[in-house]
Amino acid sequence: MELLDLVLIWAFIIGFGIIMYVLMDGFDLGIGILFPFAPTEEDRDTMMNSVAPVWDGNETWLVLGGAGLLAAFPLVYSTILPALYIGVFLLLAGLIFRGVAFEFRFKANTSRYLWNWSFAGGSTVAAFAQGAVVGAYIQGFEITDGVYSGGALDWLTPFTVLTGFGLLAGYALLGSTWLIMKTEGRLQDWAYRITVPLLLAVLAVFAIISVWTPFVEEMVKERWFSTITIIWILPALTLLCAFQIFRSVRNRSEGMPFVATLGLFIFTYLGLIVSRWPYVVPPDITLWDAASAYESQLFLLIGLVFVIPVVLAYTAWTYWVFRGKVRAGEGYH
Repeated sequence: MELLDLVLIWAFIIGFGIIMYVLMDGFDLGIGILFPFAPTEEDRDTMMNSVAPVWDGNETWLVLGGAGLLAAFPLVYSTILPALYIGVFLLLAGLIFRGVAFEFRFKANTSRYLWNWSFAGGSTVAAFAQGAVVGAYIQGFEITDGVYSGGALDWLTPFTVLTGFGLLAGYALLGSTWLIMKTEGRLQDWAYRITVPLLLAVLAVFAIISVWTPFVEEMVKERWFSTITIIWILPALTLLCAFQIFRSVRNRSEGMPFVATLGLFIFTYLGLIVSRWPYVVPPDITLWDAASAYESQLFLLIGLVFVIPVVLAYTAWTYWVFRGKVRAGEGYH
């Protein structure tokens, strides 16, 4: 096996881990974003119970993607992290607050409102930070001789603020469609009502970012607009998923809105990869420039051959065990 093959395999594994995290942790972050707006406290209990059995397992993919990135492409850490220290800190802090709220809220009485805000605030901060970090990746980094030479707040620009709010809306959309699938009655009706406005917000941000991005980075503009190629099928499929969400909500389907929202995220994610491939630290450092030694990649890859199937099997089993509707008064805790 050549180094080229290993790099591509690792790129696929890391990309797979990241998209699994976005899809699987995105809807429970979305639940947190929607938490303050739920009709009643009983509905908030149901919302949290709908994700309580799976939320911590979903974050396994964040660990897998992050650890794999460090092992396979260590140069990424030494160049990107100094540019994103504050954004990554906010992301991790938000996840910590959200995780603590999961465990304490069900036990609290007089202080429950504090844990409600901890859960909602942690989810919102984590989602916004993720979106801003993605925006920083799109706009690129100031690298001099392989070292980040920009400022501590270069990651926070009007463009990255927009991508942060865009991901907030996207995760909220995942959360609302998850509630459509997992709940019933008053809470499900509320989720139906808010899904289309959230979808319109996502599409509005998507349109602005699509217009803005070519002006942020010349390479992206050239990739998409120099010639009309097959990659334009990705935004077309994204819009098709958006139409399917709208139609399935109008028809009061229960599972299809969530599935179509997953598709919307997948095709948007693929569009991001296509825009930057093969640069892992834009605008200059490629996958092969950032790759670790061949022996290191091969050694760790052998371990992941055994780990990933176990994680997939455990995840599938967990979702199967906790399938079906979550009703008021029922829950994992």
